[in-house]
Amino acid sequence: MAQNNGRAGSKRGTGARKTGMRKGLTAYGDEGFSLFLRKAFVKAMGYTDDALDRPIVGITNTFSGFNACHRNVPELIEAVKRGVMLAGGLPVEFPVITLHESFAHPTSMYLRNLMAIDTEEMLRGQPVDSVVLIGGCDKTVPALLMGAASANVPSIMLVTGPMITGDHKGERLGACTDCRRFWGKFRASEISEQEIGEINNKLAPSAGTCMVMGTASTMALCSEAMGMMLPGGSCVPAVMADRLRQAEASGARAVAMAKEKLTPDKIMTVEAFENALRVLFAVGGSTNAIVHLTAMAGRLGIKLDLDAFDKMGRETPVLVDLKPTGQGYMEDLYKAGGLAVILRELKHQLNLKAKTVTGRTLGEDLAAAPPAWDQKVVRKFKDPVFAGGSIAVLRGNLAPGGAIIKQAAMDPKLARHEGRAVVFESLPDLAERVDDPDLDVKADDILVLKNAGPIGAPGMPEAGYLPIPKKLASKGVKDMIRISDARMSGTAFGAIVLHVTPESAVGGTLALVQNGDRIRLDVPARRLELLVSDDELAARRKRRKATAARKDDSRGYRRLFMDQITQADEGCDFTFLKPEITTQVPRKR
Repeated sequence: MAQNNGRAGSKRGTGARKTGMRKGLTAYGDEGFSLFLRKAFVKAMGYTDDALDRPIVGITNTFSGFNACHRNVPELIEAVKRGVMLAGGLPVEFPVITLHESFAHPTSMYLRNLMAIDTEEMLRGQPVDSVVLIGGCDKTVPALLMGAASANVPSIMLVTGPMITGDHKGERLGACTDCRRFWGKFRASEISEQEIGEINNKLAPSAGTCMVMGTASTMALCSEAMGMMLPGGSCVPAVMADRLRQAEASGARAVAMAKEKLTPDKIMTVEAFENALRVLFAVGGSTNAIVHLTAMAGRLGIKLDLDAFDKMGRETPVLVDLKPTGQGYMEDLYKAGGLAVILRELKHQLNLKAKTVTGRTLGEDLAAAPPAWDQKVVRKFKDPVFAGGSIAVLRGNLAPGGAIIKQAAMDPKLARHEGRAVVFESLPDLAERVDDPDLDVKADDILVLKNAGPIGAPGMPEAGYLPIPKKLASKGVKDMIRISDARMSGTAFGAIVLHVTPESAVGGTLALVQNGDRIRLDVPARRLELLVSDDELAARRKRRKATAARKDDSRGYRRLFMDQITQADEGCDFTFLKPEITTQVPRKR
């Protein structure tokens, strides 16, 4: 067994080679001693000098007993370690915080930036030459990539993978589109309390992320399209052996990336983000992805141009037949060939020269993908699931900074609609009154929720999917227009206007809406208008009282969040974490 302890204090350890254990030494004023001390302590883990002289590949351990989407992280870590060691590197796992949408108060978006900071500082502060980022549940993937982009350490994304589907009375079930569908039936008294309990046991039958085209699936596909994940890595179900093989391959590739110094800034380029946005449209992806991709791009000095984004959407059809826009599930997309099948249909719209973590270009990766076969999950470009762009950007006096609507997942009859506003001032107000039998509401009204944005909630919760008032649901109403400054789960559906900017808590026009006001939505024209005169709005603004400060806003992470959070159109990132903007995406053509 190699010992050679004297090497720790040699000239080689004074910083001549800033890799491995010599990288990012703790400041004691004597680099030789810093390395000597570091190696003395790390040898308590049982390492030899031979092991410590190899490229060090960090592995983010995002396992938690509160995160079922990451239940398979321990076995993924073991597979990554195997890949790293087979390639001659030294794998070292380390923890970063983890987030699950259902186990984060007030919302996982509130904590996304904290996870990004944790990731960035661990990558800066620990001697890793490259890192395998293991994420899955919604906000973990963007948080990890935001941190990696800021630290600019060679990084490769590995997702936990989607769940397999459940079954109820012969019908396939998938979290969480079917969670919402069956809960809606329960609220409308179409199914019993006993049956909803039975369904609850079947919606999430395995480890992994939601198996519909929710935020987790969307971010996985966008990450692969961006080049930050090995080809084929986005769709493999969490329980498949292929998922472990992806982990092993990711570990091996991380060793090579360390030697090649293939950093995120060389991959996460304007061209790469354009590819990701194309895929977002083509898969009918989550509206959350807009906020996340905006934040990720912002870490690299790139701004998302919402108007150019909308133009891209008009020319990019929805090709993937998955819930909530279509009918299938992620395991169906996996069996159909995964992202490569989608990329082939979009080939004429992609930046094929964009570099990926493989060291090749996206075009070269695509050429190396397995040949296509007959399948019904991904449509041909000229025979789409939806032709008009899955997500539309709305402008108007109600949303001068923009708002969005997932038009591919709404009742098209509501695309042009004028109605009376039924206003809820806050989330507690919504919870208290939405099912009140005396609520003054009709099916053609427009539900409006205030104070659910980045600052108002805080954390911009997925509350935009306002429930249909019980008195209407019981009469068979399935969809109606709902408007808020909140977000919506990618698993949800309906005529729902989201991300209204500026939010009501900072004095946006949304704050001025009153019960009975008329609102006009025109999705084809991309307009959202509050039909109230400018003079009346000015008078209301003068009468408006500032939102009262909450007790929790004055200290800790909450205070940092309240002081630094940006609006939805800037990614809800922290101001102090964003470099100067140097370019925009998509590029105007």
